[in-house]
Amino acid sequence: MQQWVWEARARTGETKKGVMEAENEAAVQKRLQGQNLTPVKVKKKPKEYEIRFGAPVKQQELVVFTRQFATMIDAGLPLVQCLEILGSTGDNKYFQRVLREIKANVEQGATFSDSLRKHPNVFDDLFVNLVAAGETGGILDTILTRLAVYIEKRVKLVAQVRKALVYPVAVMVVAITVLVVLLSYVIPSFQAMFADFGAEDELPALTQFVIDLSEGFLARWYLFAGALAGTVFSVSYSYRTKGGREFWDRFLLNVPVIGTVLRKIAVARFTRTLGTLLSSGVPILDALDIVGKASGNVVIQAAIDKTAAKIKEGRTMAEPLAETNVFPSMVVQMIGVGEQTGALDTMLNKIADFYDDEVDLAVAGMTSLIEPFMMVFVGGMVGTLLIAMYLPIFDIAGKIQGE
Repeated sequence: MQQWVWEARARTGETKKGVMEAENEAAVQKRLQGQNLTPVKVKKKPKEYEIRFGAPVKQQELVVFTRQFATMIDAGLPLVQCLEILGSTGDNKYFQRVLREIKANVEQGATFSDSLRKHPNVFDDLFVNLVAAGETGGILDTILTRLAVYIEKRVKLVAQVRKALVYPVAVMVVAITVLVVLLSYVIPSFQAMFADFGAEDELPALTQFVIDLSEGFLARWYLFAGALAGTVFSVSYSYRTKGGREFWDRFLLNVPVIGTVLRKIAVARFTRTLGTLLSSGVPILDALDIVGKASGNVVIQAAIDKTAAKIKEGRTMAEPLAETNVFPSMVVQMIGVGEQTGALDTMLNKIADFYDDEVDLAVAGMTSLIEPFMMVFVGGMVGTLLIAMYLPIFDIAGKIQGE
């Protein structure tokens, strides 16, 4: 299927333009004639190349779009008119083009959810499936409002994680910079001073080790840089393999402090996403499939997939979840209560609200633990190097006084 840009004239004399997917030009003309339009111009849509860094559409832009769309649908505006209005506003030209293409697909008879599905880099499976449920149940405005709330909470969760990582990453960058400066400039200055006093042959072991390290760094700095780059590349490459990603995901979940935070984030994401899907009418097996893919951790995804397989056999959700040993027992028990009372979606959303607060506390606690550790690490590294350089100075001073 190719995209065609068309221009046609209606019976009223009005000129209309649009984009259509079809196998050839004749198919476009036939479809336009079926819509009581007289084709004027039909040509292939040229390929568009655009260099973009990061996500093509920011999550905040998606929130604004979803809320505005929900308001328009609730006010009774036709779907095509909503897309036309939203496709002509905003600063993101890429997003505007996507909305115009969705509008063209809807005008050609496609459903709104199927039109969204053609743009997976903007609308993920969760978004598309919720919209499909809203179309089926005739509650599209309600679904869109729920989606906006869900995306806002997801953005907040991601922001919390990034906030927790900023400090240690910044400290590590500063530590590496300080280490490079000390090895490249400060230690060679001390070495020259020791040579001037004739003490280079009687240096303490620690001082000699630091000087050798400095000389080795200056002579073969590319080996140090290569080792660092090789380590980063190896970890990155292994994470892209099936076994490597499973190893790193399992390792991170079991790391003290960090693993606790990651588990709470996983529970908050799992319960929020599943609760939103179930409350919108998505079948539980389809919902679990979407949640597993969106988990971001293959260990958690495997646990969700096993749970879905057990549900197919007729079991409840709580029992197989408990058997995976991935989710906290309190969460499993609350899910079991939700199943027994027939209010699973409500219970899941309550768990998500609780764990959102837990993530706040866990991130704050992790940051408070990391801060002194990083300060001791950087201070210890710099202090060791300086002590090593000052040890021979006392011997030199003693010799000068003796003379």
